[in-house]
Amino acid sequence: MSSTYKNFIRGQWVAPLNGATFDNRNPANASELIGVFPRSTKADVDAAVDAAAAAWKSWRLVPAPKRAEILFRAAELIAARKEEFARDMTREMGKVLKEARGDVQEAIDMTYYMAGEGRRLFGQTTPAELPDKFAMSTRNPLGVCGLITPWNFPMAIPSWKVMPALVCGNTVVLKPAEDTPLSSVHFVEILEAAGLPPGVVNLVMGTGSDAGAPLSQHSGVSVVSFTGSCEVGNLVASSCASSFRHVHLEMGGKNVLMVMDDGDIDLAVDGALWGGFGTSGQRCTAASRVVVHKKVIGEFTRKFVERASKLRVGDGLEPSVDVGPVINETQLARIQEYVRIGQSEGATLLSGGRRLDTGPQKNGFFLEPTIFGDVAPNMRIAQEEIFGPVVSIIPCNSLDEAIDIGNGVKYGLSAAIYTRDVNRAFRAMRDMHTGIFYVNSSTIGAEVHLPFGGTKSTGNGHREAGTAALDVFSEWKSIYVDYSGKLQKAQGID
Repeated sequence: MSSTYKNFIRGQWVAPLNGATFDNRNPANASELIGVFPRSTKADVDAAVDAAAAAWKSWRLVPAPKRAEILFRAAELIAARKEEFARDMTREMGKVLKEARGDVQEAIDMTYYMAGEGRRLFGQTTPAELPDKFAMSTRNPLGVCGLITPWNFPMAIPSWKVMPALVCGNTVVLKPAEDTPLSSVHFVEILEAAGLPPGVVNLVMGTGSDAGAPLSQHSGVSVVSFTGSCEVGNLVASSCASSFRHVHLEMGGKNVLMVMDDGDIDLAVDGALWGGFGTSGQRCTAASRVVVHKKVIGEFTRKFVERASKLRVGDGLEPSVDVGPVINETQLARIQEYVRIGQSEGATLLSGGRRLDTGPQKNGFFLEPTIFGDVAPNMRIAQEEIFGPVVSIIPCNSLDEAIDIGNGVKYGLSAAIYTRDVNRAFRAMRDMHTGIFYVNSSTIGAEVHLPFGGTKSTGNGHREAGTAALDVFSEWKSIYVDYSGKLQKAQGID
């Protein structure tokens, strides 16, 4: 049975001011209505920002360890409802249940981690260059944070943004993707139950144009943190630039998995399957390119195609299913267009490529796991982010060529190498221009205590997760205390 949901503003669940709504449907079965959600507009965003600005006046003064206690309670509450949240996530987003559990677990891990930062948030104390003078630095909150999150990790990514923002003493307006609002409703319900004061976290749901754009453009928002496409990220950056507001962007990837002639081929196939087809390829860290040494490309391709053809595609709630649907009809059509592009470019379709729309799959957005061979590095399918279960196999003659191919895209998020040669591994981890690198593992699987993010068009230099996330949601203040009782001038000025 579906429900009608509301925005969360100033500690209250409220209907959108214009009364408009949209339907959220199961991508595995579009006839199933998950719920009816607010189609918010600028007026709702304005109300949420006003609420957050009012709450910030007192929230920033709450001692960080006390803020962290609320986060710790939230982590406990999410853990207690993990299975419920995971099942709802699979229903609204499509990823298989075991992956949805991992998504919720990442939110749990991040929340515990940031709760721990409430007793750290370290600054520096240093010797001053003058006598009877004390020097130190402290982290300070920015104010209202506008957080715009995608649909592919609908609980993990909000936790990456909301929790460090809160522990630093900021208040928040969260605008989730319209494809996955229920997971954010669950997330905010937890924060409410954990005892967060009214207005500290606000939730506004709706489309990017109606709600996301007004949030990113709002003069009352001190920092915008956005995860999504490069095209929209460019608009977000432009909207913040004129007023010099802080902006954090986490965008696309065209990640490479390099298989050397001395690598463990079976292990590499495992990594390519998980990297290429986990979450139906809908990850910014997906291994959409596999560069394979010519000496082993035949063996790798044969095993990869054989394994991929046996993956079971269907409803992610079914225990036997390996690959769920893609998120919606528009994305499915976009992926199918890339399949046609690959064929027109001269790549060989080795496996998959067809929509599955009969029997139990007739009402969903399903695509066979797809593999292209004979792919040249400059083909569009090897350059552009497809965001679906499509993998390109590209041959190489050496490690140097593999690295050149790997770096030869506009993105720089994640890369991996399969090799038994430690020298090759260290050369690759040095020379790949990415924010994340794996040795003998796939391109996905980040942990919450290390920085997450990429280079080039993947982002704008900031990082999520770990202590690096604190730099997005705080700014430094240097403090000097002179107890000499006289005017002392720095830099040796007499």
